[in-house]
Amino acid sequence: MDINRDVKVKQRTETRKGGNRAVLFVYAMEALENMAFVSNAVSLVTYFFGYMNFSLTKSATTLTNFMGTAFLLSLFGGFISDTYLSRFKTCVVFGSMEILGYAILAVQAHFHRLRPVPCQGVAPDEMYKCEHATSGQVGMLFTGMYLIALGTGGVKAALPSLGADQFDIKDPKEANQLSSFFNWFLFSLTVGAAIGVTFLVYISTYQGWDWSFGLCTIAVLSSVVFVSMGKSLYRNNTPKGSPIVRIFQVFVASARNRDLPLPSMNDQLHEIYDKEAGEQEEILERTDQFRFLDRAAIMQGPGNRSPSESSGPWRLCTVTQVEETKILLRMLPIILSTVFMNTCLAQLQTFTIQQSTTMDTHLGRFKVPGASIPVIPLIFMSFLVPLYERIFVPVVRKFTGIPTGIRYLQRIGVGLVLSAISMAVAGIVETHRKSVAVKHNMVDSNAPLPMSVFWLGYQYAIFGAADMFTLVGILEFFYAESSAGMKSLATAISWSSLAFGYFISSVAVQVVNKLSGGWLANNNLNRDKLNYFYWLLAGLSIVNFGVYLWCASWYRYKKVETKALEKASSSSSSSPSTGVTRKA
Repeated sequence: MDINRDVKVKQRTETRKGGNRAVLFVYAMEALENMAFVSNAVSLVTYFFGYMNFSLTKSATTLTNFMGTAFLLSLFGGFISDTYLSRFKTCVVFGSMEILGYAILAVQAHFHRLRPVPCQGVAPDEMYKCEHATSGQVGMLFTGMYLIALGTGGVKAALPSLGADQFDIKDPKEANQLSSFFNWFLFSLTVGAAIGVTFLVYISTYQGWDWSFGLCTIAVLSSVVFVSMGKSLYRNNTPKGSPIVRIFQVFVASARNRDLPLPSMNDQLHEIYDKEAGEQEEILERTDQFRFLDRAAIMQGPGNRSPSESSGPWRLCTVTQVEETKILLRMLPIILSTVFMNTCLAQLQTFTIQQSTTMDTHLGRFKVPGASIPVIPLIFMSFLVPLYERIFVPVVRKFTGIPTGIRYLQRIGVGLVLSAISMAVAGIVETHRKSVAVKHNMVDSNAPLPMSVFWLGYQYAIFGAADMFTLVGILEFFYAESSAGMKSLATAISWSSLAFGYFISSVAVQVVNKLSGGWLANNNLNRDKLNYFYWLLAGLSIVNFGVYLWCASWYRYKKVETKALEKASSSSSSSPSTGVTRKA
């Protein structure tokens, strides 16, 4: 009786956890952490060039590598979260690393002896005359930067999953709230980024980088405090071991059993229903794709009805484990087809900033810093996300019956189409900008053109809408479709699309320059053919969308056994073991 009472108390406690109250702390952490990260993403190149005396090329490469590495390290953060730490602990540990990284940069920016003497009045092509940073100074810079990259990678992998864990997708009401969570998560991310590219960029420009890095340190520290305040409200996941090891076990077991014939009946494959502590693992149904992997679950005992005594995890896997591997394989083409969109994003973040330096940046009497131009899509998204959540989703949900309004893959597809349109519009705007330079005989002039920088808002606004559809679609798709034991790793894979987009962007420019005879090689946008480059990206985006359509039509959504819990409970009365093998 005492055991039953304890179980009931535990169940009542769990039901009071999670929900919208818990995710408020997740929103706060995302806004503050992203505020610090994005402000540096758009302006660190000026710190490298003006304070560390890096060349323009080295400054741009250093920033691109930093951004790509930060998103790529989310894979490591996701692995740690699923294997060793809960998602909450992962956010706290990696957030602390990020705090340390910003603190190191703040110290370096404050003390002059930790930096080379800044160059004053030296042309970019004569940077070799300046004092170079010592190996110790560069080492301190890179230590701070890559602690930030490691920290933000872990937070980005675990934080969305921590928030999504607060909703039970088996409950129709909470399933709708889960869909809303990802939209409001993007809203908090957007608001934080908008503050970063305006307020923090202003601080770094007019007050100094030591103040900027110091405020970033305080912001991330506050984010860790906020997420820790919600600890008593969270539904925390229990790490279920390494998903990477489980995937390798499936490949090894299927290779070892390659000579065995594939059974036609599902009951001839191995599965376990876990009843321990009243918690039921997610049981996935067998699918007809990648059938060669099904050999990993073939039982070799007497009559093929029970596992062999000599079977181990590297020779016999469950159907759920096999399907977990299949899910990952099915997801790879989807994520790869979104990489090119992020390559386009990287071009906007670099070339659009350069375009802004040739244009009139005045807003009334106020001069907008070039690094603050990305606030245009952020402001647009901050209005678009609530409209999408409050108007579009409820209306479409009535017709489709889908909690998200439209399916994840449809949402990603809309974003890819808008991305192609954005590139085409960017080409049109750049053509107009060049015509203004020719009309006013300012092709070789350094003076700003009589053309408002807000012309760039068209391409940025459309791409902001594309990002709203695709980024949230990918995050929600990977979280919903991944198995229970690899939610954080799957979320990290969605962020890795950004990493590969940044890495490919620099390669794309070099390849286009070589094949085109120098569209972007004049170091003068008025003579370069950036508009041709944008139109090329638009055309390739359309081709990429065609590939995506094929991948999306081929994808099969996962199926969870709804009767697994009933099977487990009925078997518990007749079997003293902690699990049962799949029977007909």
